[in-house]
Amino acid sequence: MMDRKQLGILAALVGVFLFAYFVNFTSPEVQNAMHEAFYMLQWYVRYHTLACVVPAMFIAGAIATFFRKEAVLRHLGPKANKVEAYGVASTSGTVLAVCSCSVLPMFAGIYRVGAGLGPASAFLYAGPAINVMAIFLTARVLGLDLGLARVVGSIVFAIVIGLIMAVIFRTDEQKRSAAAMQLPDPPPAKRKGWQTVLFFASMILFLVFSDWANPSQTVINTTDGRQMTVSVLIRTSETYRVQLEQPLGDHPKGTKLVLNIDQIESETDLTPASYQWVAWVYHHRWYFAATLFVATLVMVGAWFDADEIAAWMNETWSFSKSIIPLLFGGVLATGFIGALIPEHIVASWVGGDSFRANLVASMIGGMWYFATLTEVPILEALLGLGMGRGPALSLLLAGPALSLPSIAVIYSVIGGKKTIAFVVLTVLMSTIVGMIFGWFFV
Repeated sequence: MMDRKQLGILAALVGVFLFAYFVNFTSPEVQNAMHEAFYMLQWYVRYHTLACVVPAMFIAGAIATFFRKEAVLRHLGPKANKVEAYGVASTSGTVLAVCSCSVLPMFAGIYRVGAGLGPASAFLYAGPAINVMAIFLTARVLGLDLGLARVVGSIVFAIVIGLIMAVIFRTDEQKRSAAAMQLPDPPPAKRKGWQTVLFFASMILFLVFSDWANPSQTVINTTDGRQMTVSVLIRTSETYRVQLEQPLGDHPKGTKLVLNIDQIESETDLTPASYQWVAWVYHHRWYFAATLFVATLVMVGAWFDADEIAAWMNETWSFSKSIIPLLFGGVLATGFIGALIPEHIVASWVGGDSFRANLVASMIGGMWYFATLTEVPILEALLGLGMGRGPALSLLLAGPALSLPSIAVIYSVIGGKKTIAFVVLTVLMSTIVGMIFGWFFV
């Protein structure tokens, strides 16, 4: 009988076989979709892997190596105080301000060392969903009603989904908790509590600054004399994929354009007064990140011995080799599928506030990968094409926590049944809340 890992490998092989066997590679649509998939992968590698994914892997490895299981079980385990466990897990995104690809390794780390499925699921959902900058940008661009509904819905969803997951799989969780308690106790901590806290705070702040996103629109001047106000969605080594925030000639607001790098003469941030401090941090983020990186190295050299560092690196490599390939594959799949579905067709599916429209919006949010803040201009364009405000909220609630890359990683951490339950709960709850929201706000 094949185990879960072997079944996953078999499913991947069968999927690649069927894709290669049946896809018409001479089709212009398919060829364009393949180009878009690799453009998206290059953008992900250039702007998210080193600044976001890699630091998160080191944090996850440190969690698995240096967190004592007794402390994790006491604060986040199945028998932990529910108010404390779910309160911390559901509000963590306000501190982290990172996207799902950073939260996933940390979710895997705390789950591996004994966190209960409920609090871990709440953390997994809330981590990217209540990014403070994303909430404020949603309110400014899409409306205060959507901004407030997003933050309230995200916190409530995190708690409810976590509680339901804990109830559904309570038997499995009891067995897992009992097995964790049977493991031998780790050796006494070699550092004081404040040293451990400072070490993790330094690494997490490094991740926050290195992955700091700029909510500003960009004014681009091209070599042919055009000036355009845009949101930059994707950057590759040779092109910018942008969305017009003001009409340009025959192109209405919301139009997507591809600009070659050599067409761009200059670009300038157009930062609202209320976001000046965010833009300032963005332009100085590498100074903050470098300071924290050096501080982390100093702490490692002073407080950790060679055996501990080796164990940390082994755990980091274990997470990296199991998670990063899934993220890359998921990003490729997202880019390919997204290119085959034109935006105006998506808008036609999610017009109005029916159950179907909200369900489709939730499912789209559950498949697409949105980098931090890019979901806002994309939704702005979809609303301009006729998307209902209820489906917009459905997508905002389902999108941050789910995507094809994240679903693949979640499956590798908690297995098929729990992943299906998490995805179904997220999609259905997003659908219902979006539909109710649409009844009152049009």
